[in-house]
Amino acid sequence: MNESQNREWKKAWRDEYIKWICGFANAHGGTLEIGKDDEGNVAGIRDALRLMEELPNKIRDLLGIIVDVNLHSEKGKDWLSIEVAPHPFPVSYKGQYHYRSGSTKQELKGAALSRFLLQKQGKRWDSVPVLQVSVDDLSSTAFDYFRKKATQTGRLDVEALRESNHVLVQKLRLKDNDYLKRAALLLFHPDPEQFFTGAYVKIGFFRAPSDLRFQDVIQGCLFEQVEKTMDLLLSKYLEAQIRYEGISRIEEYPYPEAALREALLNAIAHKDYGSGNPIQIKVYENRINFWNAGQLPDSLTVDSLLTDHPSIPFNPDIATTFFRAGLIEAWGRGTLKMMEECRKANLPSPVFSSDSSGFGIEFKRGIQKTSEKTSGKTSGKTSGKILALINENDSITIPELSEQIGVTERTIERNLQQLRRGAFAQAGWRSKRWTLESFGNVIFEKTSRQTAIKPIRRSWAFCIFRYPQMESFFACIR
Repeated sequence: MNESQNREWKKAWRDEYIKWICGFANAHGGTLEIGKDDEGNVAGIRDALRLMEELPNKIRDLLGIIVDVNLHSEKGKDWLSIEVAPHPFPVSYKGQYHYRSGSTKQELKGAALSRFLLQKQGKRWDSVPVLQVSVDDLSSTAFDYFRKKATQTGRLDVEALRESNHVLVQKLRLKDNDYLKRAALLLFHPDPEQFFTGAYVKIGFFRAPSDLRFQDVIQGCLFEQVEKTMDLLLSKYLEAQIRYEGISRIEEYPYPEAALREALLNAIAHKDYGSGNPIQIKVYENRINFWNAGQLPDSLTVDSLLTDHPSIPFNPDIATTFFRAGLIEAWGRGTLKMMEECRKANLPSPVFSSDSSGFGIEFKRGIQKTSEKTSGKTSGKTSGKILALINENDSITIPELSEQIGVTERTIERNLQQLRRGAFAQAGWRSKRWTLESFGNVIFEKTSRQTAIKPIRRSWAFCIFRYPQMESFFACIR
C-alpha cells in the first residue's frame, strides 16, 4: 500500500500536521496515520492514549471541525488513525487554506484560492456576477453569430432565438438576478479585456524556443477569437499542400483542421480566466503547441483523457453556450476526437500535459508531402519555385503559380510578401490596387489575384518615380 490522495503516513505527531488534516477536509477527505514510516510500516508512537484525548479538541479549536481519532495496536506497537471527512464549507488553519491534491498538500493562494472559495459556495469563476454592465453593452454581432450557429444545430428552441438579446441572455442562464455573469461578458462583450486581464489569444511562429519570428494577438469576444484564430492559423502560420482527386482540388494542412479547432475550443472553453494569462499557441516547423491556464479536475488525469471520460468543464456557463452554438459536444470526447483525427491523417497522437501552471496539447508534424506537378526549374523552396516559373512566363498569375507548385494561393501570396520584405532594393508607391517593388533584378507588379505578376528585368541600378497625375511609375536606368 502506498500513500495516496486519501492517505498520509507520519512517524510521529507534530502540531503542524493539522495542515494536512485541513487539506483532507477541503478536498475529498482522507486518513492521517500517525506511527508509520514512509513505507507504511508500523513504527509505533509514545503517549498514544494522551494524543487520543488531546487531538480531537486541538483540531476542533484550530479548524472548527470534528474528526475521529482511533487507536490501533500491531505487534505490540501503538499507532493512531485520524479520519477526516470532506467538508462542504472552506476550512482554514490560522487563516491559511490547505488542499490535498494527489499525494501532496498545497496551500491555496491567489486565483486558486478564489476558485476554491467559489466552488465551496456552489459557484464557478464564470458564474460570478459583474456590476455596472448591461445587455445593451454587449455586441450585436456576437449575438447574430450565436443565433446563426444555434439555428444550425437546433440545440436551442427556435422561439428563444427569436427573442430579444435581453431574453436570450436569460434563456442561456447568463444572468444572476439582475446582473450579467462573467461568462456573458467573455462570450458577448466586444472587449472582454476591459474586465478580465489576459482574455485574448496569442500566436507566435518560432524557429526555436528562443527564436520568435512573428506573432499575432487575437482579441474580441470568445466567438470572435475562435474564428479569427483558426483563420490566422490556416492562412498565415500553416502551409497547405495541394493534391487532386480526379478534377477535385484538395488542400491538405500539416495537421487536421478538425483537431486544431478542437484544441483551440478546448483552450478557450476550459481556460482559467482568473489567471490573467492569455491562451498561447506556439507554431514550429515540426510541431504546434496549445497552452492555457486551466486545470484538470481532481477526478481526471492526463491518462484518463486517452480513454472514455465524462465532460467536466472548467467554465460550465461558457461551455454550455458553446454547446448551444454547436461549437463543442460536451460529452468529454474532445481529446478522443483529436486523437482520431491525427490517426486518420497518419500523424502521431497529440501529447497532453497538465501541471500547476496549466494544460497543454502538442501536435507533431508528419513527413511533409510534395506535389509532383512541378517543372525541372521549380526545385527548392517555394520562393525559388515562384521565381523560376516567373522567369519562364512573365504573364503567369497567382492561381497558375498555385496550381503548378502545388500550394494554396494564400501560400503564394505570403511568399511574394516575403520576397518583397527581403528585397535588396525597394521603392515605389503602394495602393490598394497595385504595388511595384523589386527583388534583386526583378520588379513585381501585382494588380489583383487574377492579374499577371510582371517582372521587369534590369541589370543596372534603377530608381522609381511616381507621377500622381498619371497614377503610374516609370523606371529610369542610370
